[in-house]
Amino acid sequence: MKIPSRLSLAAVVLVALAACGKKEPEPAPAPAPAPAPAPAPTPPPAPKPEPVKTGPTPEELAAAAARTTAEVLAELGSVVHFDFDKSDIRPGEDTWMLDRKAAILSANGGLRIRVSGHCDERGSDEYNLALGNRRANAVKNYLASKGISADRVEIVSYGEERPVAPGHDEDSWAQNRRAEVEATAGAMNLRKP
Repeated sequence: MKIPSRLSLAAVVLVALAACGKKEPEPAPAPAPAPAPAPAPTPPPAPKPEPVKTGPTPEELAAAAARTTAEVLAELGSVVHFDFDKSDIRPGEDTWMLDRKAAILSANGGLRIRVSGHCDERGSDEYNLALGNRRANAVKNYLASKGISADRVEIVSYGEERPVAPGHDEDSWAQNRRAEVEATAGAMNLRKP
């Protein structure tokens, strides 16, 4: 019986060795977490669409033309003043003003005007009518010297009949010694010079 006991012993040793020699496989390390995906780049904002340029509306064009016409007529209507008993155009502001009127008339070929001559209350009616006429003619001749056709400029004298200042002093008289310009035809859709 020695053999079976040896065999048994050998079997026990082999089993023990097998049990001792067998190691549990080590668990595989956990895989490293995958890096978080980079955020997708934010696309730039879509460009804002260009506003469609349709131009001004007919109403806006008409309003702009009306404003321009009113401004031109206001400048055309500025008053030229004269010294006592004179019909000479005074240099300075009055010549500058008449140069602007000539430019307006040049820029607006269909425009026709009336120049009215006025006087203060001193002097006879006949004398003041003649003086008012000379004043209106002085403005007409100045404009003609700037290239404005004489047939576009009508003149009239009111003498002392239409004062703008009712007083009886030098300040009032100075305001009444004047020539006024008004449009008589072609005053629609005026252009600035």
